[in-house]
Amino acid sequence: QLQASGGGLVQAGGSLRLSCAASGRTFSSYHMGWFRQAPGKEREFVGAINWSGGNTYYADSVKGRFTISRDNAKNTVDLQMNILKPEDTAVYYCAAQSVYGGIWPPSKRHEYAYWGQGTLVTVSS
Repeated sequence: QLQASGGGLVQAGGSLRLSCAASGRTFSSYHMGWFRQAPGKEREFVGAINWSGGNTYYADSVKGRFTISRDNAKNTVDLQMNILKPEDTAVYYCAAQSVYGGIWPPSKRHEYAYWGQGTLVTVSS
């Protein structure tokens, strides 16, 4: 089970940190990803981090502004978002892909087996 938190309202240019907590004892067996869905749009890939935290991959739209990190001891994965823009407004979801049989980097929705409930980020101009 995945639980995302940390969303809220922030001004353009500001920062926000999202966190995703996972239950279970096999967290390090999963690559973790973040997706987002803006109103009226398809859910899109934001970025991913591999099982060890040693490798990350980002969508071009957030590269250089967003950073994903994870703590396997705490079963958490974070999304640090800087220099936020109004177009970053969306519901943000964390997701998990098993390292067994999966490919890296996992950037498609169907590659993830487990999803959190989403947390809303609103960036005002």
